[in-house]
Amino acid sequence: MSAEAEKDYFVHESSYVDEGCRIGGGTKIWHFSHIMKDAVVGKNCNIGQNVVISPGVVLGDGVKIQNNVSVYTGVICEDGVFLGPSCVFTNVINPRAFIERKHEYRRTVVGRGASIGANATIVCGHDIGKYAFVGAGAVVTKDVPDYALVYGSPASVRGYVCECGTKLPEFDGGTVVCPACGKRYEKDENNIVKEIF
Repeated sequence: MSAEAEKDYFVHESSYVDEGCRIGGGTKIWHFSHIMKDAVVGKNCNIGQNVVISPGVVLGDGVKIQNNVSVYTGVICEDGVFLGPSCVFTNVINPRAFIERKHEYRRTVVGRGASIGANATIVCGHDIGKYAFVGAGAVVTKDVPDYALVYGSPASVRGYVCECGTKLPEFDGGTVVCPACGKRYEKDENNIVKEIF
């Protein structure tokens, strides 16, 4: 492990934190993980076992990454994102072992509070909206709207979820209320879902 002597985050002795990355206070990095140069990890994150955070990746505060996830260069996770076990990111659309395409990395932004289920695959260049929920095993091949519930291969919108993660009732032209927490939502003429305050 390579890190500052006086740090306010935890790194398991089997993990590596390269020089030149930034890690916020209260973050925990568990067994056999590697945080690479120039990565930024926010405060109070939980990085599970066997996780790789590649150079230039940005994780906001309170991000939780389960075991066996590689977050590749080009990925940005905003605050409160959940990455399920063995979910997969890509960063090049047409990889070849014998052609270097680092200059072709595509950006993927995972919005605030979004969750990506176990074994889901996010094809690079497609953003995940805030508080969206990507089901286990889904293959995301296009942008996911805010609050959308998507699953399948390729993933498609199957409904919407509340900020608390509960599936919302079907929109029928009016507002809907989360059955778990009471938050209210509306969908506009462009199918954009917003919370009503």
